[in-house]
Amino acid sequence: MTVLESYRSLAQAQKGRARGAPAYSLYVNRPLGRILASVAHAAGLTPNQVTLLSALFTFTGIVLVMAVPPSLPLGIAVWLLLAIGYAWDSADGQVARLRGGGSLVGEWLDHIVDSAKLVSLHIAVAIGAFRFFDPLEITWLLVPLAFTVVATVTFFGMILNDLLRARIGAPQAAQAGGSSPLRAVLGIPTDYGTWCFMFVLWGWATGFMIVYLLLAVAAVLYLAAALIIWFRKMKALDIA
Repeated sequence: MTVLESYRSLAQAQKGRARGAPAYSLYVNRPLGRILASVAHAAGLTPNQVTLLSALFTFTGIVLVMAVPPSLPLGIAVWLLLAIGYAWDSADGQVARLRGGGSLVGEWLDHIVDSAKLVSLHIAVAIGAFRFFDPLEITWLLVPLAFTVVATVTFFGMILNDLLRARIGAPQAAQAGGSSPLRAVLGIPTDYGTWCFMFVLWGWATGFMIVYLLLAVAAVLYLAAALIIWFRKMKALDIA
């Protein structure tokens, strides 16, 4: 199958839009992933190989944050590496659908890489800021540490919601109603794609710290609201 044939086939093989999916992930990353998936499928790559490609780009960017002094060129490079890694992350599932469906080991590997990158990204910010931001108010390092906790709980909560729904045969989030344009726009501050883009400021310590703090606050508020909603939905499923 050619790249163009693969691209066209994906039009009939897309999964549903998850409720609350943010704008970058929905309108930018998934289309980019569709292009990469078409190329990967035409080249004969497996979904697991695509997942490993995603990890290669992502963790290269994360290591650079920790190891190399900040600068504008470095910030742009980190953003591109993280963004490309994120696009490949979208591509692995699309390659699986082109091949007739995914596997348990593929889903397992995808979630392992996702969880590792979410934790590593914010820890890398803490390490990079500690090493290279001068002067640095040391208490600011509590921000990436808190962000790590929030990102981990949010990710685990979404995965757990789907697991529990599947156990009782309830519709998954992607099947329970798509994301409206307004909801997608409101989700931009919590979008992983937005987190990638903020690294263009990595060479400007003050600007980066301010933007990072604002995104951390947005992530906390989102999780607080989500936990209330998720708890109510789980309680309703129990009653049903």
